Amino acid sequence: MGVGNVWNRALVYFGIVEEDEYWDDEAFDAEEELDRGYRERPNVRRLHAGRRRGPEFDDWSEPEDAQRTAVLRPPGAGQGRRPPLEAVANANVRVHLVVPRSFNDAQSIADKFKDAVPVILNLQSTDTELSKRLIDFSSGLTYALNGGMQRIADKVFLLTPRNVEVSAEERAKLIERGFFNQS
Repeated sequence: MGVGNVWNRALVYFGIVEEDEYWDDEAFDAEEELDRGYRERPNVRRLHAGRRRGPEFDDWSEPEDAQRTAVLRPPGAGQGRRPPLEAVANANVRVHLVVPRSFNDAQSIADKFKDAVPVILNLQSTDTELSKRLIDFSSGLTYALNGGMQRIADKVFLLTPRNVEVSAEERAKLIERGFFNQS
């Protein structure tokens, strides 16, 4: 916007000059010319019926040799199916009990869980804010490592790693300690 244009607008605003005197007819002619030229060009062109795509333009090709090849998949690639469970009846593997006092205890929960050791997370004596953080952490941990998380009593959770099932003997011991609520 030039200085002359601003000056003309100011003159029109104060009523010194009529609006008709202000308008530049050449600018409107140029805009009409542009509009007309734009409308004449079609946005979509039709292809002639005789000019269809032939097989030489097809991007699909049949495999050259029909032999099947083996594909190696990384661990965890077929996570839709779960492998059979292993019972924790072994005397060497026991359920690990954690009564957290701070969020730093999340490290020990994760370490045991990664070592395929079921973890009982007892939040009964933990404050509400810390309990929420640890539940969020534990649920993310079990989800990321394809494990499971089960509430076994009020504010007590059992975290079971992938391919691990707590045996009936361990469940009986948990019931004796008052952890397992069968309701």
